Amino acid sequence: MAIVFDQAAKDRRALRHPEKARRPDTALLRKPEWIRVKAPGSREYRETRDIVRAFGLHTVCEEAACPNIGECWTQHHATMMIMGDTCTRACAFCNVRTGLPGVLDPDEPQNVARAAAKLGLKHIVVTSVDRDDLADGGAGHFAATIRAIRNVDPGITIEVLTPDFLRKPGAVEIVMEAAPDVFNHNLETVPRLYLAIRPGARYYASLRLLERAKEIAPKGFTKSGLMLGLGESREEVMQVMDDLRAASVDFLTLGQYLQPSRKHAPVDRFWAPEEFAALGQIARAKGFSMVSATPLTRSSYHADRDFAALKAAHAANADTRTH
Repeated sequence: MAIVFDQAAKDRRALRHPEKARRPDTALLRKPEWIRVKAPGSREYRETRDIVRAFGLHTVCEEAACPNIGECWTQHHATMMIMGDTCTRACAFCNVRTGLPGVLDPDEPQNVARAAAKLGLKHIVVTSVDRDDLADGGAGHFAATIRAIRNVDPGITIEVLTPDFLRKPGAVEIVMEAAPDVFNHNLETVPRLYLAIRPGARYYASLRLLERAKEIAPKGFTKSGLMLGLGESREEVMQVMDDLRAASVDFLTLGQYLQPSRKHAPVDRFWAPEEFAALGQIARAKGFSMVSATPLTRSSYHADRDFAALKAAHAANADTRTH
């Protein structure tokens, strides 16, 4: 069942995660060397930040405390987070603010499109908070954003990373009618851990969402990802790979979970780079057209480069089948 928090109470208004406030603190594991990243601060980084601010937009790069923000923003690659900065869910891993969101900004789709043009993006990733308070879960706003971007730049490729639209019949159809180039929805973790990590979500509903997107657009690309380090086993990760392939998902991302605060789910362990590489090989053997598996991999990390590689791989496979 989706969880919506009332932010009206004075004692909760300033809290980013009111639902976690009374949880006991958990230990923060020391990050290994392969997790360390440089602090952002380049001229290009500041340019990206200024453009995002100028159009009044939110980014998942900032709201989710992504470790790759310095690298990505230096290349002007910002992942837009639409429908506000407040989520109606209470996932144990996520740093995005939780509470009761405000009304949708009707100018946001156009502002995203203008910002993408200003940044010079050839491939854009658009994600959002969960909006269980909306009848369509925000599907119409996603569609409006896709269309606005295409109106400004018909050549740009568009990747959407959507919520699960749980109990929102017809929502995925609304998004897919706008024809995104990539439909992404992250499973995030293995089924056994959903109650603790994604209490407002349902594993098989998320899996069905990905399957439905492929049914609607068989020639389109679908994508999903997992975080490792929450207590899952290697065998469970491989079972999720099989489930995703059964849903005809093309692209898999695997990255290390990093604990945002002592109130969030603790890191069970840090998977080593060679373990990620081995899982990547297994995923490719299972039939994924594209796999990104490194500790610092995130859904939108190098998304433009990976999408180009994904298209090339599909083109090569199609060419092979005709000969």
